[in-house]
Amino acid sequence: MTTPSTALTETHHTLNARFSEVELKFPPAHTAWSIWALGAALYLTGFFQRVAPGVMTQELMAEFQIAAAGLGHLSGFYFYAYVAMQIPTGLMVDRFGARAVLSWGALVATLGGLVFALAPDLFFANVGRALVGGAVGVAWVCTLKLAAHWLAPRRFALASGLALAAGMAGAVCAGVPLRWGVNTYGWRPVMLVCAAVMAMIAVLIVWIVRDDPSARGYRSYFVAASHMPSDTTSFWQSLRAVFAYRNTWLIYLAPQGLTGAAISFGGLWGVPYLVSVYGYTPAHAAFCCSLLLLSWGIGGPLFGGLSDRLRRRKQPFLLCVISALILWSSLIYSPVQLPGWLLLTLLVSIGLVSGSMVITFAYAKESVPAPLAGTVGGVANMGSMTGAMLQQPLVGWILDRSWHGAMQGQVRVYDAAAYQAGFTLFVVWIVISLLAIACTRETQAKAFG
Repeated sequence: MTTPSTALTETHHTLNARFSEVELKFPPAHTAWSIWALGAALYLTGFFQRVAPGVMTQELMAEFQIAAAGLGHLSGFYFYAYVAMQIPTGLMVDRFGARAVLSWGALVATLGGLVFALAPDLFFANVGRALVGGAVGVAWVCTLKLAAHWLAPRRFALASGLALAAGMAGAVCAGVPLRWGVNTYGWRPVMLVCAAVMAMIAVLIVWIVRDDPSARGYRSYFVAASHMPSDTTSFWQSLRAVFAYRNTWLIYLAPQGLTGAAISFGGLWGVPYLVSVYGYTPAHAAFCCSLLLLSWGIGGPLFGGLSDRLRRRKQPFLLCVISALILWSSLIYSPVQLPGWLLLTLLVSIGLVSGSMVITFAYAKESVPAPLAGTVGGVANMGSMTGAMLQQPLVGWILDRSWHGAMQGQVRVYDAAAYQAGFTLFVVWIVISLLAIACTRETQAKAFG
C-alpha cells in the first residue's frame, strides 16, 4: 500500500526527473542560430568597414593628400588593431564570456565609425580606423565561441563558413552599393550610417545574446574540462599553453596567403588596378572585386561543409591553396590583358578556393584542449588577418617605388608593371601558406585528445 508520504516522494522524484529532462534538452535551432547571427552581424558590418577604403580610394587619397603607401597604412590601421586584439580577445572570451566582449566591441566600433566619418585630418582618420578594427576584431572569435556553446560540434565548420559568408555579404555591400552611396551622398554620410547600424547591433547583443544555453534553461554543447585555465592564469601562461601544440604555429601561418591576397586585392588594390590597367569604371571595378569577395563567402560554407563530411582538414585545405597559387599566378603574370569573361572567371575561382580558409578555425579548435578554444581561435584569426595587415601597406610601398610620375588630378596613377611587382607579394605568401599546411598534423575532424 502506498502511503501519502511515499506518494509525495514519488511525485517529487517524477517532477525532478521531468524537470531534468527539460534541462537536458539542447536549444532549438532557431534560438541557437539567432544568437550566433548577432555575432555574425557585427562581423558583417566590420567586414564592410574593412574593405570600404578599396571603393573610396580616389576620395580618400584626395581628401587626405596621400599616395599609395599612405592609403595602404590608412586601410592598414584597421588590421593593425584587429590583429593586435586577437589573442587578448581569445583570453577575454575564455574568462568573461562572448556576450560582454561582443557588447563592448560593438560600442567601441560605433565610436570608431563616428571618428572616421567625421575625421578632420589623416591622424583622426587613422584613429577611427584603428578603433573600428580593434573593436570588430572581437566579432569572429566571439561568434565561434557562441557556436561552440549553442551549436552541435558537427555544425562548427559550417557555422564558421556561414560567418565568413556574412562577412562577405558586408564586403559585397562595400562594393557597388557603397560606390553608389559615395557618388550620391559622399563618403562621410555613408560612414555615419554604418556607425548607426553598429550601435543598433550593440543594443540587440545586450538584449538577446547569452554566453551559454544554460542561461536559457537548455543543455550546452560545450564540454568543459578539468584543466580550464583559472582567472589567475597570466597572459603569457595562456599563450604558452596554446603554442605548446605544434599545429598552432602552423595554423597561424596557414591562412595568411589566401586571406592576405583576397583582402588586399578585393578590399583595396583591386579597384584602382582594374581602373588603371583594364580601363574599367570605378563601379565596374567594384563589381568585379565584389564578385571575388562574394564567391569567397560561398566558398567558406562550401569547403567548411566538405571538410566536415570528409572528416579531413589537411587535404582539402592543401588542394585549395595549390589552386589559389595557380589562379593568382595566371592573373598576375599573364603576358596579355585578359578578356573580361576570363578575368571574372579567375576572380570568382580565386574567391571560391580562398573560402577554404575557414577550415583554419575548426582545425585550430581540434588541435588544442576544449577550454583553450577561445584563445586558439584568437591566434588562428590573428594569423588569418596578418597577411592582409602586412600586404596592404607593402603593396602600396612597392607601387610608390614603381611609380613613373603619372597623375590624374591630385592622385597618383600606377601602371601594369607596378601592380605586377606589388602583387608578386601574394604569390610569395601563398607559397608560405602551402608549406605550413603541408607540415600540419591531421585531426580527422575529432576533438582534441
